[in-house]
Amino acid sequence: MAVKPDHENIEYQRHGMPDLTNLYGLTPKVEAAIIAAIADGNRDRLISLVSPLHPADQADMIERLNSAQRKRFMIMLRRHIDATVFTYLPEDILEDVVSTYGVSELAQALPEMESDDAIDILEDLEDDELASILAALPVGERLIVEEALSYPENCAGRLMQREVVVCPSHWTVGQTVDYMRSLDQEDLPDDFYAIIVIDPARRVEGQVRLGRLLSSGRPVRLADIMETSTHLIPVTMDQEEVALLFHRYGLVSASVVDQQNKLVGVITVDDIVDVIQEEAEEDLMALGGVSGSNLRASIKATVETRFLWLLVNLLTAVIASIVIGLFDKTIERLVALAVLMPIVASMGGNAGTQTVTVAVRALAMRQLGDGMVSRFIMREAMVGLINGIIFAVVAGLVAFLWFQNLHIALVMGFAMIANMLAAALSGAAIPVFLSRIGVDPAVASSVFITTVTDVIGFLTFLGLAAIFLVG
Repeated sequence: MAVKPDHENIEYQRHGMPDLTNLYGLTPKVEAAIIAAIADGNRDRLISLVSPLHPADQADMIERLNSAQRKRFMIMLRRHIDATVFTYLPEDILEDVVSTYGVSELAQALPEMESDDAIDILEDLEDDELASILAALPVGERLIVEEALSYPENCAGRLMQREVVVCPSHWTVGQTVDYMRSLDQEDLPDDFYAIIVIDPARRVEGQVRLGRLLSSGRPVRLADIMETSTHLIPVTMDQEEVALLFHRYGLVSASVVDQQNKLVGVITVDDIVDVIQEEAEEDLMALGGVSGSNLRASIKATVETRFLWLLVNLLTAVIASIVIGLFDKTIERLVALAVLMPIVASMGGNAGTQTVTVAVRALAMRQLGDGMVSRFIMREAMVGLINGIIFAVVAGLVAFLWFQNLHIALVMGFAMIANMLAAALSGAAIPVFLSRIGVDPAVASSVFITTVTDVIGFLTFLGLAAIFLVG
């Protein structure tokens, strides 16, 4: 039989690169074949295409389908879909898929999953769906889920997995290894990186990394090789704080404890990657005033999420317009001012946005302690002043060449310096102030910065013009 040449592999080999198309299963060809199988109602073909895919790729495929295709996909593959796929789906898609997949099927699949994955699915469901699934769960699993859901949203108690390997400190390496070998596969976590050492009261004494365990002799006691300076995470700690700890100390896993410092679970780095992405996306969307928006949201929902932000911006624009209106006679007498003043406001706005971005990130990373705030503001003020002087020369030269008027050029330059300095100071100080009073600086900072830079820019430029050019 003739073998059809694999043009993708040939192209990769020609450039001396590995064939990454085989490492990541959802290629455009696979996606097109899946859509065609759905349209043709070819269940066997669909199963053969979807089954080899990683759950993340399966979830990605589900997201790409429209509502009708998604429903047919779930009906055709109901018994061939691993419930782990649901952990990779966004909330709006998850509700749609679960309703087709079936509450009873999901309840049967949850006990086979890691507890953190199960909670990740259930916490996004509607109350009626959640109640139905809880009622269908075995008593033991239901108690675990109810305990996890009793913790505040976005805290360590929701992230952690309860499947943990624990041993007493007096055990030897040999006893520990033999103990783990004696366990059934389902009694061990799918992914774990350390043995947690506890006392009789289940308080954490330390941990032994698997690498250290396997490289030690069988007679060695765990007490002699365990790390005692472990980072314990309170069960109610906010997930953003947890992610910061993992980032700062390079953690792979960390024990979660209750108020009595008793072990209740473990958080692993794979969960933290998701948290970091969620927090970064949330801050990015908030800076743009589009929090909660996504590509699949309806036009009505998208309009509602953006309306308030745009309304606030309208109000700030009105304030800037009022400032301009105070100098209407000045502008009427010198038309060049109307041409040049947007440059001053625009430069200030961009400079302020740059500073706000740095400040919000520094606050999120807990880099702005009490001793750093004043130094940060002074540093940004110096940057703003230096940039202001540089662009004052550039903008002043442009204004002079444009209108052949030295006084207009000087006014332009001084206004540029004042606005760039104001943008730097406000861009650094406003996020810090908002954080201190409990307001998310990522959400509110840009509105205030826009107002400050517009008002200061127009007021300085038109005020100097009124004094030195018209007055």
